[in-house]
Amino acid sequence: MAASLPAGKTFPALLAEQALRYGPREAVVGSGQRLTYAELHTEVLRVARGLLNLGVRRGDHVAILMNNRPEWIVSFLAIHQVGAVVVALNTWATPRELEYALHHADVTILLAIEGIRSHDYRQTLADVRPRLPLLQHVVWLGAAQNASNSDYRWNDWSTLLRGVSVAQAEARGREVGGEDVAFLLYSSGSTAAPKGILLRHQASIENGWNIGERQHTTADDRIWLVVSLFWSFGSVNATANVLTHGGCLCLQEKFDAGEALALIERERCTLFYGTPNMAYALQDHPDRPQRDLSSLRSGATIGTPEQLKRIMDLGVHQICNVYGLTETYGNCAVTDVDDSLDMRLHSVGMPLPGVHVRICDPETGHERDTGEIGEIRIKGYLFAGYYKDEAKTREAFDHKGYLRSGDLGLTDASGRLFYRGRITEMVKSGGINIAPIEVEETLMRHPDVHAAYVVGVADPVVDQVLAAVVVTHGDTAPSVADLTALCRRDLAAYKVPALYRFVRQEDLPLTTTGKVQKLKLPSLFMDEPPGA
Repeated sequence: MAASLPAGKTFPALLAEQALRYGPREAVVGSGQRLTYAELHTEVLRVARGLLNLGVRRGDHVAILMNNRPEWIVSFLAIHQVGAVVVALNTWATPRELEYALHHADVTILLAIEGIRSHDYRQTLADVRPRLPLLQHVVWLGAAQNASNSDYRWNDWSTLLRGVSVAQAEARGREVGGEDVAFLLYSSGSTAAPKGILLRHQASIENGWNIGERQHTTADDRIWLVVSLFWSFGSVNATANVLTHGGCLCLQEKFDAGEALALIERERCTLFYGTPNMAYALQDHPDRPQRDLSSLRSGATIGTPEQLKRIMDLGVHQICNVYGLTETYGNCAVTDVDDSLDMRLHSVGMPLPGVHVRICDPETGHERDTGEIGEIRIKGYLFAGYYKDEAKTREAFDHKGYLRSGDLGLTDASGRLFYRGRITEMVKSGGINIAPIEVEETLMRHPDVHAAYVVGVADPVVDQVLAAVVVTHGDTAPSVADLTALCRRDLAAYKVPALYRFVRQEDLPLTTTGKVQKLKLPSLFMDEPPGA
């Protein structure tokens, strides 16, 4: 592991420090580009000078709308260099959702790619810009020409440098404080308007360092990062982890299993940051037998024990199970690579340094005993608040100042945390509360089950019955009888699902950040007889 936490408590100070310490070592690779730490620092100062010329002031909100490219990393560090706040925009968002975020976040400058997949951002901006009075300039990556007199191209930075010196950009960076807001990230917003979550510089850096320490990250590590940088898992977790340890970010613009296999082999990536579904796609790709993934060792993911085992089968033998929210800077609990296999499969680890966790009754707030399930409540590295919503910020904390996570969990005698699902996902059947995750983990033990999601469906007799939505591997589907027998063997009778529905992965309802919307799954069972 690296010798010590970097001295820098802000991203400008961190980058300057790491450029001196690791100057010739690669910092960012992707989209045909390679930047050492020294080159990254130089490019960040260049873009920062351009932002100053565009009138960006300390505390302004500057948005990034790009896929995983080196320009995203450069933009985020340059915005911090001038003391502004990074607003990370979701590249999967609809035009309505983008307009909401740009308006709600009071964005003054937007750094954007012209389009991704079917999204034409230039057209979207043309449509919504009349309703965004605070948006002064857009800098387009790859634009052939300017869309308006207030727009620029990424290659125009050289023109924008006039009149602003490197010394001025460096001086602005020195004015940034560790308690200043660094990020404004938006929640998924699956059932309501997304919340704007404010995160600070020093907490981002220190918590990111602590995450890396659990993975034993060093300057020799190279992370495969296809998880979107607009998510806290990518920007606040993975990026802070790697930059604080002097490692290299190997970016993939969008997930393609074949390209990922080639990238991991070519760049000798050591850290896996991805979802179980990505690991399955890598395993099932026809190129997998010909690719050398022996460089992989650790990383971070979430999932059931069966899902983690499949990631380990890919070669990531020291994968770390993690838990956290955007409000907790990505992770607040992480297993250590030296933890036993059983502990890394079933626990999400000890709380990170500086983090304290309580397990409480969700309604009364009374602390639960060791081994009892309750709401996970957190104190330590916590967000600065919800932007422009003091009421929601107050509601997020209990009377002792702990964040109400909305998640269920328990701790063991040593203090390790075990995640047991969302409070809103709890099913009450026959007067008994059931955490769906236990049933899901059981179903996932069947070799033909790719993923399982358990929900409650209204029942006039027992209030709710358990219903399982099952995603199978390929065309192979287990029988209802097989799954019922498996559950009856390993679970109490009241935890055995009464209803089943087999679906394809692409048929699952998702939020704009790719999470399954479990609240919509009960609709799949309308008019279904038990066992269907």
